Amino acid sequence: MLSLSVASFYPYINHYFWPFLRVLAVFSSAPIFNEKEISNKTKVALALLLTLLIAPTLPETQVTILSMAGLWTGLQQLLIGVAMGLTVQFIFIAVRHAGELIGLQMGLSFATFYDHSGGQNMPVISRIMNLLVTLLFLYFNGHLLLIDALAVSFEAIPIQMQPVRAEGFMALIQASGVIFRSGMMLALPIVALLLCLNLLMGILNRLTPQLSIFVVGFPLSLSIGMVALSLIMYSLAPFLERLIESIFYSLSLVLSGFT
Repeated sequence: MLSLSVASFYPYINHYFWPFLRVLAVFSSAPIFNEKEISNKTKVALALLLTLLIAPTLPETQVTILSMAGLWTGLQQLLIGVAMGLTVQFIFIAVRHAGELIGLQMGLSFATFYDHSGGQNMPVISRIMNLLVTLLFLYFNGHLLLIDALAVSFEAIPIQMQPVRAEGFMALIQASGVIFRSGMMLALPIVALLLCLNLLMGILNRLTPQLSIFVVGFPLSLSIGMVALSLIMYSLAPFLERLIESIFYSLSLVLSGFT
C-alpha cells in the first residue's frame, strides 16, 4: 500500500526552496520583471516555473531549512539575487540619468511623470528614453540574457553555508559607475549643443539689451533640443547594445567576486 507523508516530501522541498529564493530575488529587483504592473502572484509563479527548470540540474543541498544555517543560506540567496538584479538595473538608471541632464538643459525638468518602477517622479525626457530603452532591451533579448546569467550563477555560486566574499560588493559598487559615465556620454552631445546656444544667447543679450532673452531663449532651447534628441535616437540602439555587453560583463565580475 502506497503511503505518503510530509517527511517524504521534505528532501524535494529542501532542494527546490533555495533556488526559488534566488530566482524570486532577481525577479523582484531586475528590470522588466520588477514592474508594479506585474502582480506579485505572477512574479511568484514565474519564479516557481523557472525554479522547476533549474533545480533538477543542481546538486543536492544538505542545508536544513529550519535552522540557523538555513536562515544564513536563505539570506545569502536573497542577497545574491538582489545584487544581480541591481547590476542589470544600472542600464536603465544610466539612461534615466541622461534624460534628466537633457531635460534640465532644455528647460523641461519641471515636466515630470510618476515612475511606477522607481516610485518617484521622473522628467518627461527620462520617461520617453526609459520607454525606448525598455523596448530595445527586450529586442536585444536582455531578459533572456538575465535568465541565462541566473542559471549560470548556480554553478558559479553554489548553494552552501560558506559566506560570500566582500569582493562581490566592491565589484557591484564599481559597476555602478556606469550610471554617471554612460549617462553623461549619452547626454553630452545635446548638453554641449545647448551650452553653446546659451553662450550665444548671452552674447546676443549683451549686444542687444532690448532683446528679451527669456522670451526667445526658452522656445529656441526647446526646439533645438528636440531636434538634437531626435538625431541621437539613431545612435541609441548601438549605444545600448554596448552598454548591455558592459553591464553583463560587470555582472560576471560581481558573481566571480562572491566566490
